[in-house]
Amino acid sequence: MSLDDPNMSRPVIRQLDDAAINRIAAGEVVERPASAVKELVENALDAGARRVLVEVAHGGKSLIRVTDDGCGMGAEDLPLALSRHATSKIDGSDLLNIQSFGFRGEALPSLGAVGRLKIVSRVQGGEAHEIRVTGGEMSAVRPAALSRGTVVELRDLFYATPARLKFMRSDRAEMQAITDVVKRLAMAEPGVGFTLKDLTEGERIALRADPETGDLFDALAGRLRGLIGREFVENALRIEAEREGLRLTGYAALPTYSRGAAVAQFFFVNGRPVRDRQLYGALRAGYMDVLARDRHPAVALFLDCPPSLVDVNVHPAKSEVRFRDPGLARTIVVSTLRDALARGGHRASSTVGAATLGAFRAEPAAPATPDGRPRVYQMDRPSQASLTRARDWQAPGVAEAAPLWEAQTPSARVEPEAAPEAVTRPLGAARAQIHENYIVAQTETGMILVDAHAAHERLVYERLKRQMDENGIARQALLIPEIVSLGDDAERLLEHAEDLAALGLVIEGFGPGSVAVREVPALLGTVAAEPLLRDMLDEIDELGRSDGLRARLDAVLSRIACHGSVRTGRRMSAEEMNALLREMEATPKSGQCNHGRPTWVSLSLSDIERLFGRS
Repeated sequence: MSLDDPNMSRPVIRQLDDAAINRIAAGEVVERPASAVKELVENALDAGARRVLVEVAHGGKSLIRVTDDGCGMGAEDLPLALSRHATSKIDGSDLLNIQSFGFRGEALPSLGAVGRLKIVSRVQGGEAHEIRVTGGEMSAVRPAALSRGTVVELRDLFYATPARLKFMRSDRAEMQAITDVVKRLAMAEPGVGFTLKDLTEGERIALRADPETGDLFDALAGRLRGLIGREFVENALRIEAEREGLRLTGYAALPTYSRGAAVAQFFFVNGRPVRDRQLYGALRAGYMDVLARDRHPAVALFLDCPPSLVDVNVHPAKSEVRFRDPGLARTIVVSTLRDALARGGHRASSTVGAATLGAFRAEPAAPATPDGRPRVYQMDRPSQASLTRARDWQAPGVAEAAPLWEAQTPSARVEPEAAPEAVTRPLGAARAQIHENYIVAQTETGMILVDAHAAHERLVYERLKRQMDENGIARQALLIPEIVSLGDDAERLLEHAEDLAALGLVIEGFGPGSVAVREVPALLGTVAAEPLLRDMLDEIDELGRSDGLRARLDAVLSRIACHGSVRTGRRMSAEEMNALLREMEATPKSGQCNHGRPTWVSLSLSDIERLFGRS
């Protein structure tokens, strides 16, 4: 139909009513029950609550109730709190100075537009009042009974927009999402007590975190021990750094304490839980050469800065942030993690030793007698003659029989005892080599088992990297520069030309939309320039910079280290084994090989005794 046709109807511009506006806003703010829980718990924290109780039923679809002991609201505040863009958090004069979880004034009216909402609140020294909202229709304020704080109850979420219910997942999946939200907020506020109850069938406590005391790190460690697990805290490195107004604190796990998925990575910016791809990219860069490709680090990191340096108003759910200087935020995360891992030295996670203990198989216990005592067989009752022979065998007079105990096989060699002080070192003194690869060392409190090839591989790798950093990266000039057409991306790549030149890749502009590759790192040999440049552009788009070239150089050094390290099957003398142990103690990241596998495991004497039933 032609636009000039007089019969064509013209679209009419109309003002939407408040109910439609609130339902649209709810679609942005309240995506699922977990979103509602997040908004309500954040309101409780902004009100100064010291204890927060969250109760849900059927994954939050039928009931969400949040009770807090915060400052509460008066009768005159309740209707205003349910008006859009009404908030006590900011005055609207400076949207960059946001120091609270909430600030938009959208959560409560959005929830009231799509569910049945009731708020009961009481300020200190005043009377309690309640107000109800059903599908956007607000009731009058009336007196209620409440000792202190606020109770917000939301029933039948999305009953006013039934189409949204079709997109809800199972009760179990929604409950898991709610648990994750409460867990993250509990990490952000260690001094506040949190309780999450599932009221679907009876009353089940899904999560409980009592208030923690102590300084910043002690309180955080206590909270993480309860939420992530004791093993995480035992195998985590303390993180603390400050640079140009940004402060990074928290805990980062050792590389050998890694996960099969990115389920234990928690970032907080000014106390707000966020999921920021630049921060996750910085995390990968910090663990770049100490983890296998299919493993993921575990961290809980808190980045604090003046509110003017970060914009939290970029997403309705406030789950993303934008830094004024993203490069600085990335740098402090990457450099601090690498420094912490280097300071971790030769440490390997305690879970490696636990897994080793689990791999041992003890002999089955003897069946018990009818009265419950262990059954003793005749062979377990040594005769007096046997006891006498055993005592004589241990006497000094039978020293000539010692070789029977010290019989050596090609795969097990016992070395003479090392200096006594070597046992007091962290990795102890070498006592034997078994299967021409594994070193058995004795410590003051137990024993160490070392994979000599994996350990030496890491030592050689770190030595090669140190030499490359000290002497620079050798370049190989191309006889004929390779011209790569990148279109509009060429200028973005040329902005990083100086950083790339430091890694041995020299590029320069070559007309509109093209770059000329003149030199490449000699270590890489023959290089396909175009795929390399496009990979780096993809990283720049995602992370703001590219670590791909450095990763390739490190991969080459890793292969060189692998081929140049002690090979399995080589017999080592006691001096060589102890020298390897001492170098491991002095080398950063020697607790894992270049591929992220542990280089040594520890067994305490009590663990060994328990294996033999002596404890």
